[in-house]
Amino acid sequence: MDLFPQQDIPKENFKDLPLAVRMRPVNLDEFKGQEHILGKGKLLRRAIESDRITSLILYGPPGIGKTSLAWCFSHITKSRYAAINATTSNVDELRKVIAQAKHHKAVTGEKTTLFIDKIHRFNKAQQDVLMPDVENGNPIVIGATIHNPFFSLVSALVSRSLVLELKPLTATNILEILISALKDKERGLGNLKIKADKKALGFLSKACEGDARRALNAIELGVLSSELTKDGWINFDLEAAAGSIQKKPIIYDRDEDAHYDSASAFIKSMRGSDPDAAIYWMAKMLYAGEDVRFICRRVCILAAEDVGNADPLALVLANAALQICEFVGMPEARIPLAQAVVYVSCAPKSNASYLAIEKASADIEKEKTQEVPDHLKDATYPGAEKLRHGKGYKYAHDFEGHYVKQKYTRRKVRYYEPTDIGYEAKIKQRLEKLRNPG
Repeated sequence: MDLFPQQDIPKENFKDLPLAVRMRPVNLDEFKGQEHILGKGKLLRRAIESDRITSLILYGPPGIGKTSLAWCFSHITKSRYAAINATTSNVDELRKVIAQAKHHKAVTGEKTTLFIDKIHRFNKAQQDVLMPDVENGNPIVIGATIHNPFFSLVSALVSRSLVLELKPLTATNILEILISALKDKERGLGNLKIKADKKALGFLSKACEGDARRALNAIELGVLSSELTKDGWINFDLEAAAGSIQKKPIIYDRDEDAHYDSASAFIKSMRGSDPDAAIYWMAKMLYAGEDVRFICRRVCILAAEDVGNADPLALVLANAALQICEFVGMPEARIPLAQAVVYVSCAPKSNASYLAIEKASADIEKEKTQEVPDHLKDATYPGAEKLRHGKGYKYAHDFEGHYVKQKYTRRKVRYYEPTDIGYEAKIKQRLEKLRNPG
């Protein structure tokens, strides 16, 4: 007798399963998102379709398809499906599953796909139990974790596995999944008379922050708990969507005015040195499901354009926040991002570097382009000396103060005009001394 359920669930029990389980894809065409590894010709799609996987580790945030991908894999490869949760499992149970997979293969010739949820919760001894059979490919182990496996799993298991990172689903991916669930008469809600408002579906697709399970649970709860109209219809509107996910809807559309107005207010608040207003607009955008990378990019640009050399550390901190946000993801990413926003908002402001590149760009576009002076041209190749390239160049480090006056353009130009604000005041003082010695 099997310890774990097979992939084919009896029809009489199927309708009692949550919508998120019923709507699990059974082929790669039904699978939404993860185009970077599942698109046509991509690595994972090729590996699945050729049935060449012996061990696969999937990591990424919840609700993005790790369990669904394992379920889908077992259907495509026609393998028996078993699943355990590493949080509640132990070595004895793991050995029984492996033994059962071997027996099943010997009797039927069919491999077993063993899905291990939260595989990072297995200790070293439990992970070591998997090792010999992973190499033999029965069971085929698919492990899922929200943590980076290169840190959370033993190196021996990682080296024997195909390790892939799954990305959060986009709002478009979630919307497609919701629409599919509403239309599907066999697995979804297609047999119900539902009037689903576009704004309600759009709100759910953003509010669920890339978590398809959360979105499907919400729409199922919202639809099944709604009262029928006199003519037998269920109205799933914005109010019902907000109630089903317990999150307040706010007016924010990434393609319309609310998006651009909020971003504009955010940028102008930082430029205007108001950290409280900047944090407010950032919080609004994050609450509405804005891509955290979009916000990070705005902070980096402003740190260079509006703070500049008045406080060079602002750009360093903004860039650090961008990299940290890419690494840790939401919701924790909001913390280093908030630190960067506050720092950039409070920093002294100078747009001198921005104005310098604008002036130089205008010169390049409108004026005759200058030729590089001969003494600055590359002199490292044979024949350069005959062309007098590099002749007369003065190496700054050979002179007192590591500075020597010489021409670096044929026509004198002046673009950068430092201010008297913050660190840029020191830059201005040094430049004035170099430009006007004595």
